[in-house]
Amino acid sequence: MKYSTSHRICAAPMMDWTDRHCRYFLRLVSPRAMLYTEMVTTGALIHGDVPRHLDFNKEEHPVVLQLGGSEPADLAHSAKLAEQWGYDEVNLNVGCPSERVQRGAFGACLMAEPALVADCVRAMREAVKIPVTVKHRIGIDSVEEYEFVRSFVEQVAAAGCTTFIAHARNAVLKGLSPKENREIPPLKYDYVHRLKQDFPQLTIVINGGITRLEEVEAQLEHVDGVMLGRAAYHDPWLLAVAGEKLLGAAAASRADVAVGMHAYAVRELRRDSRVHLRHITRHMLGLYHGYGRAKAWRRLLSDASRLAANDPDLILEAIEIAEKRTAFAA
Repeated sequence: MKYSTSHRICAAPMMDWTDRHCRYFLRLVSPRAMLYTEMVTTGALIHGDVPRHLDFNKEEHPVVLQLGGSEPADLAHSAKLAEQWGYDEVNLNVGCPSERVQRGAFGACLMAEPALVADCVRAMREAVKIPVTVKHRIGIDSVEEYEFVRSFVEQVAAAGCTTFIAHARNAVLKGLSPKENREIPPLKYDYVHRLKQDFPQLTIVINGGITRLEEVEAQLEHVDGVMLGRAAYHDPWLLAVAGEKLLGAAAASRADVAVGMHAYAVRELRRDSRVHLRHITRHMLGLYHGYGRAKAWRRLLSDASRLAANDPDLILEAIEIAEKRTAFAA
């Protein structure tokens, strides 16, 4: 079955966060948003446990595997695995600024080598039929000129990439942590808007600093899609509301989502003894963000002593507590 691969609303790939439990949760929150895995390196797929890295729930579709790597042959091999496992798209990470990733010679440092990125994209496209996309920054270090990112997109598009997800900040490769790289370099939304103007035939998705529905709607006047990251993780209902209004997919209630996660937890704990309830509930803490009993919800679902029992009914107990005052909360 083919799934819609609209990039109008996307949930960003986030290391240590967007695992399969998180993605299942976000799919319940938003039926049609595009979901991305956390980055998986080519080395992990070539030398590691492939099922552990690639297994996902069929309910997650449309779902994208994000790859980290810089060797065209390795990326082509990994893209083939993504297609074989049923992913709807494969995405190349050219935006991560962490020094650990740089030591592997991939991530944001690849923006300085657009010809190599083009070779990587070309190799992946020749290997698979699913779309190959690129997530990148608008510049690196002190490079501030728009022409830098324009030239990068032009060269990589010539290799056949038609969808670019641009984090509208520079990546500072030395001296800033990944967290600081998400906050300190100034946002330059106009650079991403100009990319759409200069390459109207491409799908241009914007990412970075977008935290409210009104901001999502404003960005969609200039680009084809918006990718939400930590804002949607900490307040998942932002993804629900955006999906309902902009994708035409009605969100279930928060309680319905939580009940769905209880059923999921029951299934997962029976299926795999390595799964612990805390692996699932840690992604759900923001579900009642902004509601009167949100603190009680978070407290119960992060209580180490209660989680130690590994009883999925803890989620049902948390729903009862959270829903006591929702009728009176904004």
